[in-house]
Amino acid sequence: MLFFTIYMVTVARNLGIIVLIRVNACLHAPMSFFLSHLSFVDLCFSSIVTPKMLEIFLSERKTISYTACMVQCYFFIALLHVEVYILAVMAFDQYMAICNPLLYGSRMSKYVYVCTSLITVPYVYGVLTGLMETLWTYNLAFSGHNEINHFYCADPQLIKLACSDTYKKELSMFVVAGFNFTCSRFIILISYIYIFPAMLRIHSTEEESAAGENGGCVVHHSDPMLNPVIYNLGNKDVKEALIKDLFSRKLLSINR
Repeated sequence: MLFFTIYMVTVARNLGIIVLIRVNACLHAPMSFFLSHLSFVDLCFSSIVTPKMLEIFLSERKTISYTACMVQCYFFIALLHVEVYILAVMAFDQYMAICNPLLYGSRMSKYVYVCTSLITVPYVYGVLTGLMETLWTYNLAFSGHNEINHFYCADPQLIKLACSDTYKKELSMFVVAGFNFTCSRFIILISYIYIFPAMLRIHSTEEESAAGENGGCVVHHSDPMLNPVIYNLGNKDVKEALIKDLFSRKLLSINR
């Protein structure tokens, strides 16, 4: 029951964020756009694991077919890579907003086209990476009924059950995981290496004189410090928009 509650809260939260960003004009901005996709990926990520896990917990027959296992493995790998690179794109967005505000403003005047182009890369890369890694797993030989010592199908557990040589699969898994982890974190790290000095200059300028309209815009974009905080900032903006929306509706109902 606890896992079901957590899952429903996750679904409600992510769906709420996606819908609110779509219908609220104040949230039609690049960071909110990327946040909605991050919420979508999080929703899909939890949905490929949790429902089957709940079914296994609640039923006496705790089994999963080979096909379903491969499908689950594919989406797990694909969505994982989509998520890490969306976070990298969000960090790059912050770098552009803070370090190149004029260029950012001119480019983001057509933000839907630019953001769509940026967000397409993680999805395409994740789909192809998931397909490649799942095909390596699919080529492994398994005999009879096997027991997975985990609550979902993942490469490490499947490799332990394989009867054939797993060297190529393990090598591919470590190379791909190592490359993507390093590459995505490198993009985030480099982005914030440039962001921190820019933030210091902004704060220094604010201490000398009142911030102008352009400066205020830059400060707004400079709030997130680290990768997880970007997500929290997006949640904060969404929550504020939700509170304002509910408050305005409440006032409207009172006036009526």
